[in-house]
Amino acid sequence: MNSAMRKAAILLILAGLLLSACGTNLWGTYDPTLTPTPTSVGTGFADSEPTPTNFFTPLSTTQAATVLPSPTVTPTTAVTPGTPRLMFFYSSQSGDSLGAVALHFGVQVSDISSSVSLPTTGLLNPDTPLVIPNRLSQTPTTPSLQIIPDSELVYSPSAQSFDIEGYVSSAGGKLSTFHEPMGNGKITGAEGVQRIAYGSSISPRMLLALIQYYTGWVQGQPKSGVDETYPLGYHDPLYPGLYQQLRLIVRELLAGYYGWRDGTLKSLTFPDGTTLRLAPNLNAGTVSLQYLFSKHLNYADWLQAIDPNTGFPAFFANMFGDPWARARETGPLFPPDLTQPTFTLPFEVGIPWTLTGGPHPAWEQESALAALDFAPPMDATGCGESNAWVVAIASGLIVRSEGGYVVLDLDGDGFEQTGWVVLYLHIASKDRIPAGTWVNAGDHIGHPSCEGGEATGTHVHIARKYNGEWVDAGDPLPFILSGWTTHAGSAPYQGTLTKGDKVITASQVSSHESQIIRQPGE
Repeated sequence: MNSAMRKAAILLILAGLLLSACGTNLWGTYDPTLTPTPTSVGTGFADSEPTPTNFFTPLSTTQAATVLPSPTVTPTTAVTPGTPRLMFFYSSQSGDSLGAVALHFGVQVSDISSSVSLPTTGLLNPDTPLVIPNRLSQTPTTPSLQIIPDSELVYSPSAQSFDIEGYVSSAGGKLSTFHEPMGNGKITGAEGVQRIAYGSSISPRMLLALIQYYTGWVQGQPKSGVDETYPLGYHDPLYPGLYQQLRLIVRELLAGYYGWRDGTLKSLTFPDGTTLRLAPNLNAGTVSLQYLFSKHLNYADWLQAIDPNTGFPAFFANMFGDPWARARETGPLFPPDLTQPTFTLPFEVGIPWTLTGGPHPAWEQESALAALDFAPPMDATGCGESNAWVVAIASGLIVRSEGGYVVLDLDGDGFEQTGWVVLYLHIASKDRIPAGTWVNAGDHIGHPSCEGGEATGTHVHIARKYNGEWVDAGDPLPFILSGWTTHAGSAPYQGTLTKGDKVITASQVSSHESQIIRQPGE
């Protein structure tokens, strides 16, 4: 079939969609009697971390959430009950890529058609019409209703002006007077939430809502029976206190969010071992919450937890107002035709550095594979002082510089929740650039080190965010530095940089294949 005939056929299919779309429940099931098929095989994101043994009954809610309709998923032909639907029309969402959509629907990329030209690389523009074979017609799935926007799950423009300290103080709960040890001092409850929100790029509203949901510490009287050593129910001596417990709950949010974003997470596994396929039209924020609750609740209780009228979504809206209204004001996290700005390699010209880490987690092991690691020339292995300079990869404003972190805001508005933002980690305190400084590409940021987190050797960890969401260093929107394009490997920390016929291969042991030198003009 030639291109013109193919487009005409697709247009006829889309016309049929409009005639058959009304009143059809297309994906998922809302029948609480459904029993998913038991299996001993877990998902690709089976959690190796300690699992809470005591997740508390949530506080009651009095205000129902306003739910934005899910993206359109419509059968291409009218069907009678019990007849498998042959094709579906799907309107793409912000952050979708062809590869991830294919994995969500259980098809190959080549199976997907459209009435418009589809990109071979990059993200799909929001609302791109796609016609997809229905390969899941006999597969039970989770409810297809979206329960939280992506922009309310990540630390996005929706929360850029949210005053954590002010909210906690005015709420007047236990958290407003809470302190816990941190290093050689103490931090307040609000400070702990802020640290986790900045590090993980999970919305502070979401963190506060989860604290309130399980402990009642934000508003009103604390819930009885809360173990103050393990307030979120993760009974593990390595993670005592609220801050460490938040790290664990955030890991599960990240695993759900970015596992759905890249298509590797396809099913949920409940504590009793049963599994359920995720409805393919869900958004990453919804999957993040579905995944979190599936780690601790069996199916019937899980359904109650994700219920938009009586479960956590309503609880969240009761605390912070309508999240969908804020999402409409914010707009899509990834606007149409998004491309990466021009970036340079993060070190000076003529100095041999080593690519020690290909795409790997930006923050915690469950985060997006958004980071790259580069190590300077050193006389010895391990953590030692380096005089080499890490440099700005683009012009912008330094909005945070502390504890080994430097954050570069490219749009210069002073918010790391908006636009393109670059995170540098393991920047030594000596000579580190102060917050509030405007830099141009190539200006000094500081020296690589082991400060600011776990590290086995002196290096710099660098990652990108856009509107608060970590962006994978590989496909679909690869990290390009001085014309070197990043490619993910078969496992985290593996991968390559390529430029023309040149290939740099990531290796934690410095070798000729992993060495890269920034050339004049790059």
